Amino acid sequence: MSQIATVVYAFGILGLFVLDRDRRGQTSIALWLPVVWLLINGSRPVSVWLQIGPPASADLYLEGSPLDRSIYLALLAIGVMVLLWRPAAVVRFFRANPWIVLFVSYCAISVSWSDYPDVAFKRWIKSVSDIVMVVIVLTEAQRSCAIRRVLARTAFVLVPISVLLIKYYPDMARYYSRWEGKQFVSGVAEDKNMLGMTCLVFGLGAVWQLVGAWRTQKGWDRTRRLIAHGTILAMVFWLLWMANSMTSLSCLILAASLIVATSAGGVVRKPAVVHLMVAAIVGVAFSVLFLDIGVSALEAIGRNPTLTGRTEIWRVLLQVDGNPVFGTGFESFWLGERLEKLWNMGNLLNGLNQSHNGYLEVYLNLGCIGLALLAILIVTGYRNVIAALRRDPQTGALRLGFFVAAVIYSFTEAAFKIMSPIWIALLLAIAAVPEPPTSEATPPLDIYQFNQRADGKPKPADDRPCCT
Repeated sequence: MSQIATVVYAFGILGLFVLDRDRRGQTSIALWLPVVWLLINGSRPVSVWLQIGPPASADLYLEGSPLDRSIYLALLAIGVMVLLWRPAAVVRFFRANPWIVLFVSYCAISVSWSDYPDVAFKRWIKSVSDIVMVVIVLTEAQRSCAIRRVLARTAFVLVPISVLLIKYYPDMARYYSRWEGKQFVSGVAEDKNMLGMTCLVFGLGAVWQLVGAWRTQKGWDRTRRLIAHGTILAMVFWLLWMANSMTSLSCLILAASLIVATSAGGVVRKPAVVHLMVAAIVGVAFSVLFLDIGVSALEAIGRNPTLTGRTEIWRVLLQVDGNPVFGTGFESFWLGERLEKLWNMGNLLNGLNQSHNGYLEVYLNLGCIGLALLAILIVTGYRNVIAALRRDPQTGALRLGFFVAAVIYSFTEAAFKIMSPIWIALLLAIAAVPEPPTSEATPPLDIYQFNQRADGKPKPADDRPCCT
């Protein structure tokens, strides 16, 4: 039965690609690099899929996998070569994003005071790879089309395969809690939280594409896109329900509502309304989680006042010895002897490799300085998001959704981590993307080509390319 299901799902995935095909949008073949990067980081490392990774232990975070390291380095090297072919656009990008450069530079400097500088440096290289992949997408001539294709291509693979594994390959997609003995589902990911994060990012992408398709002219082109992304969104909700990932589900609903609301031109023309909606969503989430306001709302999503033990975890972690100003070094807190000691403190911390709070995670690794730089990055990034929303409401709505989702999600999960789908989505959202000078601008696409059908007859005037 599982073999038949695999064949059916394979044809179904191919069908999704066919339904969403768009021959009019023009993107480079290099766009497959970020797709592969997200396919790996939105699921499991290649060594884990091949079951040749190191055994689960504290040393795992020191040793890593030679195979995975080689794959990451190969993708980074190819990505850098791609950017070398776009020097003018790359220089403009980094000039327009000094705070991203400063944050990454401080992370590099912090490697010097890590207890394991070689491990920290390798992880910093991976963090650079995240930025390289984001720059590849944002320096495409048709950025909106590039973002759409990256999200669609990745979602069409990860989401259906997660459903397939849970339903027909339970040994690969289900596991038991080491404390409660309760069964959880992980899909293509390594655990239910990671599956929730993947579903959150690509669920928002599906909502955005559904809104975009709905606003186009009626016809088969719109219908097939609605079918493709509606199918993905339905699968995402099923996966979140199966995983009982209430954090991701709540963030998806809140951020998706924002995407739908800001897709309307009237809202975009009223910045005060946008600011009010963002403040309300973030404020309500913060109040419910941390100010004991609306305890019934927590109970409704399966949480208790301790946020399923998170508040106790935070209390313990804040008492661990470290440098409050500079931190323990980039991605160095959960390493070596410190990790062994944390795991030996009891069941609550045993096996834990993150603080379940993005802001606390940055503080533990980078100290108050790193936390301050992150705050500046978020504030300036929000300004870039609003500017993008005014300039291009369609793509700006997605960027705003990603931004709000990342901010809220990080209240209870460590999202600001290397190779995390939500971190990559946040970088896509907050980056300023300057327009090229007129003399360097990419020549417009052949309008006559778009206004002809295959039989040579003219298309209707409203039949424009969707990727503009």
